[in-house]
Amino acid sequence: MIILRTFLTLGAGFATTAVILALATTLAHWTQKQKSPKNGEATAGKIAWNLGTTLVAAAAGGYVTATAALLNPLIHALVLALIVLLLSALSALQARGEYPVWVALLMVALPPCAVVAGGLLRLKQLGI
Repeated sequence: MIILRTFLTLGAGFATTAVILALATTLAHWTQKQKSPKNGEATAGKIAWNLGTTLVAAAAGGYVTATAALLNPLIHALVLALIVLLLSALSALQARGEYPVWVALLMVALPPCAVVAGGLLRLKQLGI
């Protein structure tokens, strides 16, 4: 039963992250008035939007995971951070050439940190 609860807790945090990113992507497509340059590089606005929404979504996922965890909320947030790290690395590999290398590195390194920050925020609210 504990393992099922852990999977549900991680699933809730991941689903929160995915839904926020899906909504942000949809909003970006609706409001996009200028297309990316023809050479495939992203504009500064697109980079800022993607990085910002990814960090907000990751922090929200960490917060939800720590909230749903009955025992060891920080451990659950750290496991979600590891999952986000792996998925961010795969996403960066898939999008290579679309962004500069420094953006890809930021998109891999910062979201797991945001997940942990969201989990720590929940711990601070709990007084732990």
